[in-house]
Amino acid sequence: MSAPERIPPRSVTADPNAAELLARGELSVRGRIREASNAALFCTIAYDGREASCVYKPVAGERPLWDFPDGTLAGREVAAYEVSEATGWGLVPPTVLRDGPYGEGMCQLWIDVSAESELLALVDGEEPEPGWKAIGFAEVGEGRTALLVHADDERLRRLAVLDAVINNADRKGGHLLPTTDGRLYGIDHGVTFNVEDKLRTLLWGWAGEPLAPDAVEVLKGLRKTLAEGGELAVRLGGLITSAEIDATRARVDALLASGRHPEPGGEWPAIPWPPV
Repeated sequence: MSAPERIPPRSVTADPNAAELLARGELSVRGRIREASNAALFCTIAYDGREASCVYKPVAGERPLWDFPDGTLAGREVAAYEVSEATGWGLVPPTVLRDGPYGEGMCQLWIDVSAESELLALVDGEEPEPGWKAIGFAEVGEGRTALLVHADDERLRRLAVLDAVINNADRKGGHLLPTTDGRLYGIDHGVTFNVEDKLRTLLWGWAGEPLAPDAVEVLKGLRKTLAEGGELAVRLGGLITSAEIDATRARVDALLASGRHPEPGGEWPAIPWPPV
């Protein structure tokens, strides 16, 4: 029997059959990602002569949270992928909910990161340089502060819109994965879709600014597919609650009504900590 064909990560993410590979392939655990707050296992997955790397997060390895029901983080990760796919922007790697060696969990394609792409920086001065957006000031030791900035990048701007829709409570720098082929992916979407406003992100650079025209069109499309009986609403129905779907609809409507990127509300810490 011949060895399975190894699929390069950038090819797999563009493959329309990637979800099938994740859903039906045989998972083999290779190690644990120790930096993750919940159990996250690095795996290979093989199916029908094809093989790729992936991350498997079993529900059994989720730590309880005071503001999210137990055992729901994996479903929220998949829901974030479904919304990303509905935008057409492809900002979340292919992700499915499936059974695995340690029970049901989230399975997501592994993304190899480009070390050459700089999206965040700490700089001196009161204002960012051209091509950068200010996030806020951060202590850097010895009583010094520096300005934390992110790139003025269309990919990040789209991700900021997605985060506003899914109510992402934890958009850190380490969750931004630029690739060598110019794509950008966001990962770690377990704390999303809460019915309460919990948006915490590093991507505040466009706060209060008008939404880009393409974002407005995407939001109009989301409103349609999120309507009762719409394709996205049906897909989300098995992943998050009806109240959370209603709240997602309301966030889309609010973004369209304002026509602007959201601003920090003041009732919840606006920036996750640690930020990276």
